Amino acid sequence: MRKCNKCLKEKPDSKFLTKKKKTCKKCEYRVKQRILRYLVHNRRLSPIEKLANRLGYMGSAFIMLSPHLLPGPIGIKTYILGGLLSLPQVLVAKQWNLVFVNLNVAIAYTILFFK
Repeated sequence: MRKCNKCLKEKPDSKFLTKKKKTCKKCEYRVKQRILRYLVHNRRLSPIEKLANRLGYMGSAFIMLSPHLLPGPIGIKTYILGGLLSLPQVLVAKQWNLVFVNLNVAIAYTILFFK
């Protein structure tokens, strides 16, 4: 029998993880959960972020759809639309490399469309 240094209760040795531990499994789990919950930051998205995320999902869907429609002008239009619709999401997230990739897609297919 040992005494836990957190709950101060006398407990059998089987309730401790190892022989050197002074905290019982139950108390150790509670402390670990508190620390992990403290590390995770729950935050609510602003309305701009919500709108940008939804537009980004729609833009990604258009980009995924476009290769199947590509031989015709509809595929080119969906690529342009997908590139433009996914821009707000990456702008709000400040992922500048993806901003340039999406702009490149939109500009390249706009040039292709008008040729």
